[in-house]
Amino acid sequence: MTPGVRPLIAGNWKMHGTLRDAAALAEAVRAGAPAVVERADLLLCPPFVHLHVVAASMAWKPVALGAQDCAAQEKGAHTGDVSAPMLADAGCGYVILGHSERRADHGETDALVRAKAAAAIAAGLVPVICVGESEAQRDAGQAEDVVAAQVAGSLPEGFAAAKGVVAYEPVWAIGTGRTPTEADIAAMHARLRREVSAGQGDATTRLLYGGSVKPGNAAAILALPNVDGALVGGASLVAADFLAIAAAVAAG
Repeated sequence: MTPGVRPLIAGNWKMHGTLRDAAALAEAVRAGAPAVVERADLLLCPPFVHLHVVAASMAWKPVALGAQDCAAQEKGAHTGDVSAPMLADAGCGYVILGHSERRADHGETDALVRAKAAAAIAAGLVPVICVGESEAQRDAGQAEDVVAAQVAGSLPEGFAAAKGVVAYEPVWAIGTGRTPTEADIAAMHARLRREVSAGQGDATTRLLYGGSVKPGNAAAILALPNVDGALVGGASLVAADFLAIAAAVAAG
């Protein structure tokens, strides 16, 4: 962890669940939140169509609400897109941007992620910008340079002032059950800290780790320097697992 930085445990539900599933999962997280929210912030990012259901469960506000993407445009003829002001109006405080699945499946570039992040900030949302290398890039010894370039290209002006968050997710570890070594995670987060501090002039930006975070490995990962929380994928779909990851911070 970074001294003086409050940890964040964020759940990315991706494209999973029905409205009934979303309501039940959100309620289970809300019920378990009091045990951990004194030490860590919690964030749920459901699919767009489930935002209103999760927002209703979070009326007590123990857990923040976020979306998984937003458009770079404020409004207009953009069929299928959802704008940052719409998300804010729906009760969101955060939005995940530049996830590797968006970059790979939708061809999102650093420039587009940067534009989306600027739109999010303008709407009062906190952007959670994802960066990470492929397995081939790591094997070629390019991992840190690839991630540093993504940071430089994706973070807009005002990112640090908006309390923006950077999430490092090695692409090859997402949903695979594989994780980098603790030394590799620590080294990447140290590089991230240097890059974000130099580019944004702020050494307290929250840096999350993502990529097969589970209750069994959470405590060790979250104890590493400059790891200020986790962006949790599959484990966030099980309330007990998500809360156990948060408890690993609370117990630390």
